[in-house]
Amino acid sequence: MERVEAARDLVLGYVHALNEIDEAMRAAIPSLERLADVVGLARSRRISRSDHSGTYSYKVHGAGCRFMSDDGTEVDVDFAADGSEVFDLWRLRGYGLSLPEPLDVTDQELPSAVRSLQPLLIEVRPGWFGVAN
Repeated sequence: MERVEAARDLVLGYVHALNEIDEAMRAAIPSLERLADVVGLARSRRISRSDHSGTYSYKVHGAGCRFMSDDGTEVDVDFAADGSEVFDLWRLRGYGLSLPEPLDVTDQELPSAVRSLQPLLIEVRPGWFGVAN
């Protein structure tokens, strides 16, 4: 597979994993209306800052959360002020390296992959991306 295609598949895989995590976490914690609520619930001590819930473990940090599936795949995401999920190239690369068959993409391949996925993805601020509504 061409390297840029591999990077594009990695980005799509990250977005898909984020959607799966959202569904699984909302099923496991009924008070979640959206994934970003994990941070607020942890800050208010209604849930632990790190725990295992459903098929994922999670660890709240700063403005986001790192989720790890049972197979070791990691999805690290930050949340914007409006609660939307945002990510940068570092988080995408970390996701790729954590896959059962790690995929290491370069700093040149990821930006091209992200740009090729517009308008599905939007740049919310320089170097940070989100999924368009």
